[in-house]
Amino acid sequence: MSMALHRVTDVVPPPHSRVTGIYPSTDLYDAYSIELPDEACGDPETLARFVFARSPTWIGGLMRMRDALVAGLGLKTARGLQRLGADGAERVGMFRIYERQPSEIVLGEDDKHLNFKLSVLCQPPDVVVARRRLIVSTAVHCHNRLGRAYIAVIAPFHRLILRSCLRHAARIGWPPRQTAA
Repeated sequence: MSMALHRVTDVVPPPHSRVTGIYPSTDLYDAYSIELPDEACGDPETLARFVFARSPTWIGGLMRMRDALVAGLGLKTARGLQRLGADGAERVGMFRIYERQPSEIVLGEDDKHLNFKLSVLCQPPDVVVARRRLIVSTAVHCHNRLGRAYIAVIAPFHRLILRSCLRHAARIGWPPRQTAA
């Protein structure tokens, strides 16, 4: 398989993404892109579930450490959010599902210190890009100093985690396209 299919690229968040302009101001706004092979699924929800359920193992340890630190501040923990999904709530892992479109799913969470939305967008090939791409964009709006301090601390980890999750998904092999029966 081509190494290009494992390369995660920092990109400008797509202007047609549902998270573009979602907040009056953003404290973090980024996007990462990776090529999808022709045989890979194109359903954004399936891809989001695949990416976030199969993250590298070191991320679990980092999330447990984060949970231990923020629980004392009264913030939502990843573990608590994942339990909500176990109770039948509409979630992808720890992320609440806000919106589904044929080529995009919007996930996120609202908390007392900040709100964030995460878009998983399947971008078709065009005149500039020869292959389909999966673009994950994040928009964060902080409510207070706690939110801004939190983002300042976690932003480098956020970037590392998203890039690693996308690269890991490509290495283990994307879910295949569904064929008509």
